[in-house]
Amino acid sequence: MGVERIGVYPGTFDPVTSGHLEVIRRSMRLVDKLVIGPATNIGKGPLFSLEERIQIIQEDIADFPEADRQRIEVVPFDGLLIHFARDVKASLIIRGLRAVSDFEYEIQMANMNARMEPNVETIFLMASDRHQFIASSLVKDIARLGGDTSQFVSKKVFERLKAKFGKG
Repeated sequence: MGVERIGVYPGTFDPVTSGHLEVIRRSMRLVDKLVIGPATNIGKGPLFSLEERIQIIQEDIADFPEADRQRIEVVPFDGLLIHFARDVKASLIIRGLRAVSDFEYEIQMANMNARMEPNVETIFLMASDRHQFIASSLVKDIARLGGDTSQFVSKKVFERLKAKFGKG
């Protein structure tokens, strides 16, 4: 067997959406091991604490097949993504793209990371049409205003959002 292909899927995951879970599932076809990296340094003050976000990710992947769960690790990180990728020995950074508007920022980041660490590739997974419009920030806004977020997040996340906002 050759070298293990490790991928990093970074994000705020505040909260995890159906779109995030889709990217995680699809990533499992591309890597031997997936490190999901919730960022600790969210500038805008997350709804869920780092501990809650880690727990939510672990709860949501608990429904994955055992063989996939064995190949997933949740490791929070602070600082530069490229340093984190290097630390976990990743050769791939996986980024989900929802729309063209995501692309401009993401391609700049990918190019900067490639300059700093040429041995780490960034790959983009386009969201399926079912998930293209789902953004954590929109999900939080809907929940905050008493709307139904159940079609955008898992049951577990839906219940957590209801608990946070005391609505719906």
